[in-house]
Formats: sequence, structure tokens, C-alpha cells
Amino acid sequence: QFRHVQQLTYSLIEWRSQILSGTLPKDELAELKKKVTAKIDYGNRILGLDLVVRDDNGNILDPDETSTIALFKAHETASKRIEERIQEEKSLQQSLDLRGQPIFNSTHTYSLYVNFKNFVCNIGEDAELLMSLYDPDLSKFISENYLVRWGSNGMPKEIEKLNNLQAVFT
Repeated sequence: QFRHVQQLTYSLIEWRSQILSGTLPKDELAELKKKVTAKIDYGNRILGLDLVVRDDNGNILDPDETSTIALFKAHETASKRIEERIQEEKSLQQSLDLRGQPIFNSTHTYSLYVNFKNFVCNIGEDAELLMSLYDPDLSKFISENYLVRWGSNGMPKEIEKLNNLQAVFT
């Protein structure tokens, strides 16, 4: 049980660092927060702690402002969801062979910071430089695009961005 809780804690620490990094889009951040609250509830159940009743967004329901029936239904739903997760974990653990493979695979997130300083090209007219990350294994682009408009005079078209052309690819 200690190893199981240790893996849960490592997952939560990694997700916390992703949330605090501030690099996630809003939809991914909301999804990650739901995953974190589900993992916390799951950990509380396997440790025999109290179940925290939450709404669909993962926020704790206030018993003073929520009816008893709504609290009961939310508690039942959360309890069923956690029990299903425990059953999935048990079946996953049974299907693993005894080579000591970890139950939880952590996903690593890397960021690439680009500070664009200069672009030299003698074409005599305006240019656009488009940057994005490409995965050769999948043969496709895996990030959003970053566009720099470069003037024929060798300077950015938007002069206020001079020495401030930066992007973070995650």
C-alpha cells in the first residue's frame, strides 16, 4: 500500500508542477484539475479517509448551500466512480507480470523556450517566419505555430516587439 500511495503522490507532485508552470491552455488546465481531484479522492478511499463530495468541476460542495438530497446523490456518484477506479486498478495490477513494472506511467512534459533575436535573408521584401515543433515519428506538427513578421529592412514588422520575440513550446 505504501508503494501505491507513493506512486499517487509522485503523480500529484508532477501535476502540481504542471499547474504552477502556467504554460497549460485553459482546457488542459481544467482537465488536469479534474484528474488531480479524482486522484486525491481515490487516494483518500484507499487510505480509508473520508470522501470529499465535489461538483462536476472538482470544487468541494458547500453543505450549507447544497441540499441534503443533492449532497447524497453527489456522494453516491463519487463513491461509485471511485469504486470503479479501484476495480480497474485491481484488474490492471493482476494483468501485469511480476517483473516489477510500475502501475502508473508518468508522462513527462518538456518546454522549449525560444528567444528570437535575428533573421538574415537577402530577399529584398517582407518575410514571415513560421516556427512550430515537428514530430518525425508521427510525421506531423505537434505544437501551435509562432509567426514572426520580418520586414525588408531587416527588422521585425512590429517594431515594439524588437528584442521581445519569445515563445514557449510545451
